[in-house]
Amino acid sequence: MATRPPLHNPRLVAVWPGMGHVGVNAGIYLLSKLEMTAYAEFDSSALFDVDGVEVKEGLIRPARRPRNRLFHWVDPEHKHDLLVFLGEAQPPMGKFAFCRELVRYVQNLGVDRVYTFAAMATHMRPEHPSKVYAAATDADRLDELKQLDLTVVEDGQIGGLNGLVLGVAADEGLSGACLLGEMPHIFAQLPFPKASLAVLESFSALTGIKLDLSELSAQAEAVEEQLEELLGRIESQLRRQNEGDDEEGEGGFTPEPADEADEDDARRIEELFDQAADDRSKAFELKQELDKLGRFKEYEDRFLDLFRKSGK
Repeated sequence: MATRPPLHNPRLVAVWPGMGHVGVNAGIYLLSKLEMTAYAEFDSSALFDVDGVEVKEGLIRPARRPRNRLFHWVDPEHKHDLLVFLGEAQPPMGKFAFCRELVRYVQNLGVDRVYTFAAMATHMRPEHPSKVYAAATDADRLDELKQLDLTVVEDGQIGGLNGLVLGVAADEGLSGACLLGEMPHIFAQLPFPKASLAVLESFSALTGIKLDLSELSAQAEAVEEQLEELLGRIESQLRRQNEGDDEEGEGGFTPEPADEADEDDARRIEELFDQAADDRSKAFELKQELDKLGRFKEYEDRFLDLFRKSGK
């Protein structure tokens, strides 16, 4: 990592891909609405191998390993700056060493508190409120969580780096907490913005960082309606099967021609990139569109490059 100027009492948020895109989408929302800028890149290429390469229009693209980047927000009230660590993937090996190196790096930058965001899959239905489950590294942080009436994880295990990095932080004398947004286990592979929204509401209350959550709230409502409808169809189909009704359902879905759809999607993506380049607060709308099309991975580097320079 390149050396950077000292920060003002910074705090760290660390996120990685996981269930429901809960942590990553919350982290990217912070990048967008706080108009954060790229700060440094964490080189962990030695911990990752590559299983294949991407082919685009017949051409093989160069192999690339997952990237790990830090983004920075300057607190206008000069209390605590914020660093967001965004990892594209969790390393398959050397996880403890990776976390220790990351924690020591941010500790040298003055970070004394670490937060991670993740998901908690339960039997909740999409229309139910999303609880925030939480665990802390020390008694003081635990008291803060309890004052917000969060659901404390009394016993259990937090899998992956979302928990491990906090364990390492505690070993190194830093404090922190993990905020886990509740989501339906049946839709664990689909984005669930309601959980990201709940996590950011709790994070804002914990840190005092003011966030405009209206865009994420609107997305959460839209996805909730879609998942309710989908769940209703699944339950209806299961009832028909249990009743021995093999009759096919009415109606269906007819996709538009692929070439037309691809051209429209490409134009829409480029329009949103242009808008986000002029105003980074619009970047989350671009992220939503890329998620909807299942193309965020394809555009991830270009998307995060939007945060390299100061925006409006």
